[in-house]
Amino acid sequence: MQNAQSTRSARDTQNPRTLTERLPGPPPTSYAQQAATVALTALAPAAWGTTYAVTTELLPPGHPLFSGLMRALPAGLLALAITRVLPRGDWWWKAAVLGMLNIGALYPLLFVAAERLPGGAAATLGATQPLLVAGLAVAVLRDRPTAWRLTWGVLGVVGVGLVVLGPEARLDAVGVLAGLGGTATMAGGIVLMKRWGRPAGVGPLTLAGWQLTAGGLLLLPLTLAIEGVPPRIDAGAVGGYLWLGSVGGLIAHTLWFRGIGKLPVGASAPLVLLSPLVATVVGVALGESLNLPQTLGFALALTALLAAQLNTPNRIRGGLVR
Repeated sequence: MQNAQSTRSARDTQNPRTLTERLPGPPPTSYAQQAATVALTALAPAAWGTTYAVTTELLPPGHPLFSGLMRALPAGLLALAITRVLPRGDWWWKAAVLGMLNIGALYPLLFVAAERLPGGAAATLGATQPLLVAGLAVAVLRDRPTAWRLTWGVLGVVGVGLVVLGPEARLDAVGVLAGLGGTATMAGGIVLMKRWGRPAGVGPLTLAGWQLTAGGLLLLPLTLAIEGVPPRIDAGAVGGYLWLGSVGGLIAHTLWFRGIGKLPVGASAPLVLLSPLVATVVGVALGESLNLPQTLGFALALTALLAAQLNTPNRIRGGLVR
């Protein structure tokens, strides 16, 4: 027995791969765990898909900075009051940068696009985000997207375009630039969050509070200097601000930041396709209808979103879990 054990130990010592396989570490993510993470993360872009209808139907027009401020700062201060955790060290400037990209710059650009473009056109610009994330991931993370996810990302944009773009779409130049700018800032925020991660002991609610507060504080002086407060805020507008600040703000960003930390960047980015799809569903609920090309585009975009999740983060290569 001792000879057999000695022989096996010697063989293991000579085979580093065997030792690597036995090293303790976190278990690979199961399909059920990843599916649950994807489902929770997907709730964020689904909530953001209601922004276009809420903006056009409920909010005072011509005040994108004020709308962004009301969506960000109250929710951020509420999160800080709940968590009672402030950034430390270099996370002061990191939180400021992420708050600028994910909140302070994104929100006003999003509201400008929603006001100046049809909801479908604005949503289509946002659907290009997975492709921007893929490009930034190569430059910043040295993470090359798989051909599978890149292909489905392109097909997803095509599908969304079939759903929401038509000959009647009015493409305002300022609205297009705002939509592309908002998409680019959020793509940069996703990649930087993947690079920096979260500080030890800090949860997604805390991280959301830091960024919402930082973005809101950036918008506060700009709003007061450029726009001011809308002359009339009715009950519908109050309800719209509350919805965007709670469900579309604090809750959505908490789920989104949690998902970014757990999912590979190539799996989280395509989930933004849900935003234009939900915007389409809301439009149908408000009386719009889909023709055959739009229905096919909806099916293609939904298929692309689901197919992008099939390339799981834990793959077996040469017998090693990575």
